[in-house]
Amino acid sequence: MAFNIKSYLATKRELIDRKLDSLLKYSSKSRTPLEESIRYSVLSGGKRLRPILMIASYEAFGGKDEAVLPIACALEMIHTYSLIHDDLPCMDDDSLRRGVPTNHNVYGEAVAVLAGDALLTDAFSLMIKEGVSSGLRPKVLLEVVADISKAAGSGGMIRGQALDLALEGIKDVSVDQVEKMHSLKTGALIEVAVTTGAKIGDASDKELKKLSTYAKALGLAFQIVDDILDIEGGKAIGKEIGADARNKKTTYPELVGLKKSKKKAEDLTKKTLKSLKDFDDRATPLREIALYLANRNF
Repeated sequence: MAFNIKSYLATKRELIDRKLDSLLKYSSKSRTPLEESIRYSVLSGGKRLRPILMIASYEAFGGKDEAVLPIACALEMIHTYSLIHDDLPCMDDDSLRRGVPTNHNVYGEAVAVLAGDALLTDAFSLMIKEGVSSGLRPKVLLEVVADISKAAGSGGMIRGQALDLALEGIKDVSVDQVEKMHSLKTGALIEVAVTTGAKIGDASDKELKKLSTYAKALGLAFQIVDDILDIEGGKAIGKEIGADARNKKTTYPELVGLKKSKKKAEDLTKKTLKSLKDFDDRATPLREIALYLANRNF
C-alpha cells in the first residue's frame, strides 16, 4: 500500500495535540489569564512540523511514538514561545498567527511575554521529568537537553531572530546572509528535532551526520517556500499575506526572484532525499515530509 503522507501528518498532529492538551491542563479549577494565554497559542493549531519530524526520525530507527512524544511536545512548546514573541509589536508586530489573532492582541503584550517565558522554561522541566520517567539513558537525555538548549538559544534560533531584525531595511543584503539567518531562526529547531529523534533511537554518528544534512536542507527549503507563500498566498500560510514586505524583511524571493527561489527549494528537496538514500523504508515518512513541504500551494 502506498504511503499516505496526509494521513500520516494528520494522525501525528492529533497525537501531539492530545498530548499537549493533557500537559497543559493545569491543576486550578479556574485557569488564570496566563494559563489561558499559554493554551490559546499552543492549542490553536499549526503544522506541528518539529514534533512530527522528531517522531519520524525516531521511527526511522524502529522507535514508537510514546517514548519520544513528551520531548517532541516540549520542542513544540519552545517553538510556540518563539512565535508569541516574534509576533509582538517590538518584533514583527503581526496580528494573525495560525489563522487566529496573535496572542498579544487577545491577552495583551505583558501576558504574551510571560506566556512565552513560561513555555520556554516549562519545556525544559518537562524534558527532564518525562525523559527520566520514560527510562531514557542519562547520557542521551543530557545530550538531548543540551542540543535543544543550544538550538533555541543565542547560538541558534535567538541569534537568527536578532539577525533577522538587524537585516530589516538594509540594502545590499547578500544571499549568504539570508541563508544564515534562515538556518538559525527556522532551521535550528528543525535540525534538532530530527537529530533528537535519531539520538533517542540510538543512531550512529554516521547516521546523525546524514540526518543533519537532511534537516539543514529541509529547514532552508521550508523557509524559502514560506517566503514564496507570503507573496503568492495560499491556505498553508496561516498568517497575513505580504507581512514580510510590510516589515521590510529581506527574503529569498526578494533577492533572487520567485523563479529562482522555487528552483532553490526544489534543489534543496533533492538534497534531502539524497541524504536519506542509505536509510530503509522506516525513513519513508522523512522522505515524504520533505516532498510534501516542498509542494505547498505553488
